[in-house]
Amino acid sequence: MILNPFETNDAFNMVSLTQAINILPNQYGRVGQLGIFPDKGVRSRTIIVEELNGVLNLLPTLPVGAPGTQNKLGKRKVRSFTIPHIPLDDVILPSEYEGIRAFGSETDVKALAQVMNDHLQAARNKFDITIEHLRMGALKGIILDADASTLYNLFTEFDITQKVVYFDLGTDGTDVVAQCRAVIRHIEDNLKGEIYSGVRCLCSREFFDALISHPKVEQFYINWSNASILAVNGTGGDPRKGFKFGGITFEEYSGSATDKDGNTRRFIAEGEAHFYPEGTSQVFNTIYAPGDFIETVNTIGIPLYSKQVADPMGRRIDLHIQSNPLPICYRPALLVKGDAGADPN
Repeated sequence: MILNPFETNDAFNMVSLTQAINILPNQYGRVGQLGIFPDKGVRSRTIIVEELNGVLNLLPTLPVGAPGTQNKLGKRKVRSFTIPHIPLDDVILPSEYEGIRAFGSETDVKALAQVMNDHLQAARNKFDITIEHLRMGALKGIILDADASTLYNLFTEFDITQKVVYFDLGTDGTDVVAQCRAVIRHIEDNLKGEIYSGVRCLCSREFFDALISHPKVEQFYINWSNASILAVNGTGGDPRKGFKFGGITFEEYSGSATDKDGNTRRFIAEGEAHFYPEGTSQVFNTIYAPGDFIETVNTIGIPLYSKQVADPMGRRIDLHIQSNPLPICYRPALLVKGDAGADPN
């Protein structure tokens, strides 16, 4: 009888596959690269978030019988969030590894591992862009699902009015620096003791183009662009990756992805920009719940899980990958939306 190599080799058990998919190269977009949302694992699929005087605090899960988290006095509200569950199923067919196996051959085992690795990498790429989309939503204060439906609106969840600053970039006389000051002042007023190192803006290409072509900004951009090129010894620095003006770092963001129906969805809408504080300590997180497997009950969640099982008829290997992420901003009052147009009011 010929044994199934995916069942008889320890390299293909759940622990090994989960470790493998979590160390594969990340394909995150810009939000992931900026490291805005550090990972935090929890033991449950629901988290309790406490709001105290406008500040949101995550309450940790504790073992049964352990002392509870010390309560704080003041204006306090508690809300629960269910962490989204994102599964992906794949299949490996015998034809993908046909003719590469020989008894006792380590080389052929590596070839089998490469087949599995290819499937894991393809899955990893899909999860990376999905988490980028969720994180961008949390950075805007409205976390959207893949079909553009709302998972959580952090502003309405915590009775906060979203701050919108209209830059009116189509009018030559607009004081753009004053609009930048309005953004910074709003963020500083809502820090409530939190530290920060600066303000960054991720903006649509339409907003960025309107900004750098505005009469009161254009010369600053030209000077900054020239300085950027000189700073990289003439190799062509791209100032779209960090143009500083009015105390804010503006960066063009063009992240997008297609949904399951083939529709392309932009992560930042045309003419919009989104501002947030950098260098904070307790404002952003990506919360990960444990996988829904018997083996992972009451364990600390990690970004991805992977498991494979042979079809009872021996015609394929079913591969299951899942993530249970919730990117969240604990202080949505710090998130400011920018609009290239004029105030409609």
